[in-house]
Amino acid sequence: MLIRVPFAFAALAFATALFAAPQTPPESEEPEISDEQMEAHTKALIDSLEGSYTYQHGVIQVGGDVATLNVPDGFKFLDAEQSKQVIVDVWDNPPDVAESVLGMIIPTYSGVLDNAFAFVVEYDDMGYVSDEDADDIDYDDMMTGLKKDDAEENKHRQEAGYGTLELVGWASQPYYDKEHKVLHWAKELHAEDADGNTLNYNVRVLGRKGVLILNAVAGMTELDSVKENIPAVLSMAKFNPGYTYEEFDSSIDDVAAWTIGGLVAGKVLAKVGLFALLLKNIKLIILAIGGGGVAAWRFFTGRKKKDGPEDYPKA
Repeated sequence: MLIRVPFAFAALAFATALFAAPQTPPESEEPEISDEQMEAHTKALIDSLEGSYTYQHGVIQVGGDVATLNVPDGFKFLDAEQSKQVIVDVWDNPPDVAESVLGMIIPTYSGVLDNAFAFVVEYDDMGYVSDEDADDIDYDDMMTGLKKDDAEENKHRQEAGYGTLELVGWASQPYYDKEHKVLHWAKELHAEDADGNTLNYNVRVLGRKGVLILNAVAGMTELDSVKENIPAVLSMAKFNPGYTYEEFDSSIDDVAAWTIGGLVAGKVLAKVGLFALLLKNIKLIILAIGGGGVAAWRFFTGRKKKDGPEDYPKA
């Protein structure tokens, strides 16, 4: 498992390294691709993809009439349909991963391929989550238990042929804002053979019938940037009348099996996030390493071997 890197940076870095290194010419003559051509074509493709998306700002309804997002300056929102397309087709996840996605919140300076971080928005109608245990949780003790569970889970991952995913610790210890009914925390993770650690930032907004979920994944180098933006992210999501936490009616509403501690200790990682952002963004690298620079070029152009240099599109 490799740590997430921005797609465009990875593409250019590896393409440059591969083209700069001496390569044995294949038996059949292949077109020579310069670094400048690769860079220009990569940028053109990324710009073209990014230009195909329609972002929203301001007040946005999500989940039907369940909740409202107020997306301020500095952020943009991609709706459910487009977000699912990104998650499945661009980030290369199976379709079931995106089923419950309501959209994505991204900084305005970023796109779906070069984002420092993106919060994926979901809603889980698990029922009313009691916060009565919020003041009694020892999160240091919880982390000790989570690490023990993590070690056992990694044994199963290895037996199944997967790399390990180690829970390093809290990147930001859980905090529950009792007044606004918002819980947030961050974990630091290390994937086997990765060059750096991964940040998994979780936000939960509690409601009458369920929980709004905002998950972001980035490299640990982005921790300060994500933390800097957390206050703005926390203030965006509100449940609509009829769904607010204060409107809970014990005589008719379901109570969730989870409590505050259970939400934090839950073993489900940000299903859209960790693998979505890590795996798709290294796809070019895998191709380039496996087949050399021409393989990387074909990945971008979608051209077949028989095409000549004149058939390749110009950026």
